[in-house]
Formats: sequence, C-alpha cells, structure tokens
Amino acid sequence: MRTLSPRSRFLRGVTASASVASLAASLAACGGTGDAATRTDSAPAGTVTVGALSDGAAKETELKVPEVKSISAGLPKPIAERGTLVLGVGALPAGFPPLAYVGQDQKTLTGAEPDLGRLVAAVLGLKPELKNSTWQNMFVGIDSGKVDVALSNVTDTEERKKKYEFASYREDNLAFEALKKSSWNFDGDYRNLAGRTVAVSAGTNQERILLEWKAKLAKQGEKLTVKYYQDNNATALALSSGKIDISFGPNPGIAYHITQTAKTPSPTRNAGKFSGAGATLQGLIAATAKKGSGLAKPVADAINHLIKNGQYAKWLAAWNLSNEAVPASRVDPPGLPLDNA
Repeated sequence: MRTLSPRSRFLRGVTASASVASLAASLAACGGTGDAATRTDSAPAGTVTVGALSDGAAKETELKVPEVKSISAGLPKPIAERGTLVLGVGALPAGFPPLAYVGQDQKTLTGAEPDLGRLVAAVLGLKPELKNSTWQNMFVGIDSGKVDVALSNVTDTEERKKKYEFASYREDNLAFEALKKSSWNFDGDYRNLAGRTVAVSAGTNQERILLEWKAKLAKQGEKLTVKYYQDNNATALALSSGKIDISFGPNPGIAYHITQTAKTPSPTRNAGKFSGAGATLQGLIAATAKKGSGLAKPVADAINHLIKNGQYAKWLAAWNLSNEAVPASRVDPPGLPLDNA
C-alpha cells in the first residue's frame, strides 16, 4: 500500500514476491502515472471469469454470478440508473501481483482485486468499469465522485473512516516463505524464529514487527538474524541458495512468488501468517467508498452473497489467497486504531 497511512506498505514491503520481468512488463503496459484508460468489461451477463490472463499466477475459473435483485435494490439510485459500477484500482505504474496488474495481453487489468470487483458488480446487476490509476489518484477519484468503490488492498483504519466507509473482504496478513523442503513453520509463535536467518524489506511494517521479535529473543538469550537485500530477485536467490531460512513479507506477494517457483528446482511454500495489525488485532482489507455514499452496505451484502454461495472461496483459491478468507463482510468493522503506527 502507499503513503496515505504508515500502514500502507504493500508495494514497499513485497519480499521475493514479483519478478523484475513481470513488473517491467506491467510498467510498459500501464504507461505513466496518471489515470489509465477506463475499461468496461464485456463478459456475458451473469458470468465472471476469475484468473484470466494471469500469466500463471492464478487458475482461470469461470463462475456463474447472476444479479440478486434483493441486494441490488439497496444501491444508491444514481448508480442503479447508470448501470455501471466504477471500480478504482491503484496499480499504476508497475502493478502488484497477484492483486492488480496488467495481464499477459499487455492491456487488460487482471488480479484478485479487479476480479472481486467484477464479481460484486455481477451480484449488483451492474457492468464493472475498471479505472486504473496511481494509488493517490485512486483516492482523489473517490473524493471527486469519479470512482464509486476502490478495491486495491486498502486496510481498514479508524483514520480513514473519517472520510470513507468500508466493506471488509480479506484479512490483512503478513506471511513467511520457506523452501518447500524445509520443515520449519511459524505456528503463531515468534520464539520459533530463534536461530533463524530472515530476510525483510527495510522501512516496512513487517520489518518493525520482526525487529520487535528480535529484541524479545535477545532478552531471552536467543539470536534472530535479519538480512536485507536490494530487490526481490536477490531475496529469492538468497532463499533458494540457503543464505537465508525464511522471507517475511505481505501474504499476497508471498502467495504470488510461490506460484512462480512451483516448477523450479527450489519451490517454496507458505510457512505461516501473522496479522498485519499485530498480535492483538486482525487487520482487514476492505472495499472503500466515500463516506455517506451508501455503497458500503450493498457491496458488503454482495460479498456475503458470494461467500454463502461459494464463489468467494473459488475466487480466493484461484489466486492462492485462501488463507486470507473472512467469514463475513462487515460494514465499517473496527480498524487499525488512530495511535497504531
């Protein structure tokens, strides 16, 4: 995530998550840092294909998602009459696989977030209109009314609730990546890191958490070695060569990298997760709309319909993100507190 909050750290914090080649391709396809051309999906009504054009990051899955009129009846009248749902994604300039990036056709926005937007729009009986921009411009779009709902790895925070309303849809998790042949697991206990060498990105939320654990272990007479590398490829090489035991970063980035290593000589796996909000609060990723827009409830209702009917689970599974599932979407659930840095 970006600069609107100290918790906004997805792009800075991805460790061993996306190859330079993938990011370069996305950059070339996206162009500059202004708004990308708006695209309106033209899939048959009631059908959404998730994981399309993912270049191996997802399993392409076609889902039947008809409109639910009892839910679409709750839409604000101007949006219902317009017939489209403008979905903001802050993926310029380079994208962030597997959440949002330009697909293998070099023009179509793909990723878990755009796919969820397509699913929600289908439940609401609307055509999804994807507006890709920089992170900052995505929020400008919401503020100006040019974007109805943003789906872009936005963490629910009490600070953001001053301007926006939320419908939660994923856990905000960090994860540990280890070689598939390794038997190590985090198991929710930082003491399992004793004696290990862990790579992390500097200046990130996960670095702050890891250094806190390092200090605790030191007081217990245990050692945790923290390593830093200049880019994702260097981190991945260090992991595959055994120079580090584990990489620690945002769960979606780890999930993506696991798909990229699956057919290599050094496949990796997820060795455990930890809430991005820390030990006392489960952070949540949420659809974001302008406060008072009246959109959070119908969006949450649509997501809950997808959960109840199984499409939600299939969406997450297609993108290797099942470990971020929530039992229900909630409107404005407790967010990161104002004093949480």
